[in-house]
Amino acid sequence: MSAARDIDLTLAALADPHRRRAIELLGERPRRAGELAEALGLAAPAMSRHLRVLKQGGLVAESHPASDARVRVYALRHEAMDELKRWLEAAEAMWSAQLAAFKAHVERDPE
Repeated sequence: MSAARDIDLTLAALADPHRRRAIELLGERPRRAGELAEALGLAAPAMSRHLRVLKQGGLVAESHPASDARVRVYALRHEAMDELKRWLEAAEAMWSAQLAAFKAHVERDPE
């Protein structure tokens, strides 16, 4: 997958407030799908749809405990944000350079 596509999927996954809250909760520790649904006040099918988007965006990984294969446990994939962070850093550097150039121009030309 291309870097641009990865960023698009990440941003699309983070566009929903329920998914962002799920990411925050998973940042604390892995959780069962039902636990996430309860914490977010969502029905199981809605939570399943949100988790599918997060998985497609590469933000979470799903596992099944050996004791019960029906249970799904989700964990945050920290490396999934790396490409987005690089893109944001490049965008910030570009804007900083543009603003510095504008400032220099304004200070150079008093009119």
